[in-house]
Amino acid sequence: MIGAVPEAGQIGRVRRMGDHGAGQAGDESRPPHPEAGGFTYDEVGATRSPSTLPPDGYRLMRVSTRVGEGAADFRTASRALLEWRLHRAMGVRAETGAARAEPGVRVTVVVGAGPFRLTAPCRLIWVEEQEARTAWGYGTLPGHPVRGEESFEVTLEPDGAVRLNVTAFSRPALWYTRAAGSLGRAAQRYYARRCGRVMRRLVEGR
Repeated sequence: MIGAVPEAGQIGRVRRMGDHGAGQAGDESRPPHPEAGGFTYDEVGATRSPSTLPPDGYRLMRVSTRVGEGAADFRTASRALLEWRLHRAMGVRAETGAARAEPGVRVTVVVGAGPFRLTAPCRLIWVEEQEARTAWGYGTLPGHPVRGEESFEVTLEPDGAVRLNVTAFSRPALWYTRAAGSLGRAAQRYYARRCGRVMRRLVEGR
């Protein structure tokens, strides 16, 4: 539920909304103000510091899945994350004008059709690419059924394992997500686990 990727010599830079110019490194201690991006919550950029989550009043979800092994699998998983291949392989529509993840990009995830069509608009806040880590986080915009932020992270661990980590903090924004209660939280966790399974298939089929 989100550009250009840096060249090999630029790996390691952190790109965030609010930087001086798109795609340039900036002050990591100063996240963008919610009003600057139209976000529906105040804690914009909080997924950059997962040890501080969740903010007061939100529920936290973390799901980690092993999706491959070694540098080649890490590169494949990173491309799938940055180029929306993961989300589109999930069977949902990721509507965005950007070819790749970049801070400031808007993306709307669409599930279902007709009267059962659910739209979830978001805006990317930060993108990070390092030798052993590729990640981005996006936050909710008006019309999203929840308020909060979610990040997707691909890591190459010291033992060679490649993992997809999905982290989110959220709370209901609309009547039907409030009514869903624990069922809505279970659906969110199911989606995150399925992301791991789909990413594993993408890596295996590279």
